[in-house]
Amino acid sequence: MISASDKKQITGQLFVVSGPSGSGKSTLCRAVVGGDDVYLSVSATTRPRGKEEVDGLDYFFVTEEEFRRKIEAGELLEYARIFEHYYGTPMESVLHHLHAGRNVILEIDVQGAVQVFRRYPQAVGILVLPPDDQALRERLLRRGRDDEASINKRLAQAQTEIEQAQKEKHYRHIIVNDDLEQAVAELRRLVAV
Repeated sequence: MISASDKKQITGQLFVVSGPSGSGKSTLCRAVVGGDDVYLSVSATTRPRGKEEVDGLDYFFVTEEEFRRKIEAGELLEYARIFEHYYGTPMESVLHHLHAGRNVILEIDVQGAVQVFRRYPQAVGILVLPPDDQALRERLLRRGRDDEASINKRLAQAQTEIEQAQKEKHYRHIIVNDDLEQAVAELRRLVAV
């Protein structure tokens, strides 16, 4: 839990960026970070590391046992089980950057975002959406990470996630990621210090 004294010491702003798999939220978030003003939080996960992924940069890859220990110790700002794996945000790093006056971006799913908004209602939600369902399917296919059954599962989950996000009052901004340059500029404007 973020304590009252922690909240008083925070001078940075917390942004929660969510969107379905394939919406381009990772690309957008990585494009706006840099320098000392904005920090992109690195999540912990129990899923296997991909060939191109770097531990500590893309994710903190941990065992399920270690992840459960983090839950029990209260070390996570939020966590969720998605597609058979746990994902969560280490609280210590987020608070460190917020106390240092940096704006922090959490790139997380709606399920985890709801937990963050409950604990820290000052967080600003930004929902990233694809232009349409066909574009989302094409992006998921282009990534080459999933088979057809997994893509169909992700597409079904996307609809549920979008509906849940639209009911959540904390998502005050929606970015339709149709033109990457324009979407990056919009996100940069929102999270600028």
